[in-house]
Amino acid sequence: MQEILKQYESVNEADVKNWFEVGNVSDFPENSGACIKYKSKQIAVYNFTRTAKWYACQNLCPHKMEMVLSLGMIGDKGGIPKVACPMHKKNFSLEDGSNLAGEDLKIATYPVKIKNGIVYIGFSD
Repeated sequence: MQEILKQYESVNEADVKNWFEVGNVSDFPENSGACIKYKSKQIAVYNFTRTAKWYACQNLCPHKMEMVLSLGMIGDKGGIPKVACPMHKKNFSLEDGSNLAGEDLKIATYPVKIKNGIVYIGFSD
């Protein structure tokens, strides 16, 4: 399973080589997550309407190595937008992927842009 985790690395918007179209804005639930596939990666996408922002991260929870983060609850912790893993409630920042409890677990995050009602996620490959 560690090999699967290695394929996920955060991408900064400046490093995007491919804006991958994932669907219409209306295809994604508000204040919740959905999962898309990009090559061999599962990516969780969140339409966080409370903050009027979109987020994307790996769907793989690094704690128990399950593809479940798109099913997690989103919210904020100390003003930081986060997702809580539905299995064991580990909280990860949707901005930088850090574990909000200070544990040595981190998730990859990806930039999202909306253009003409279409959702795109940025990848470096």
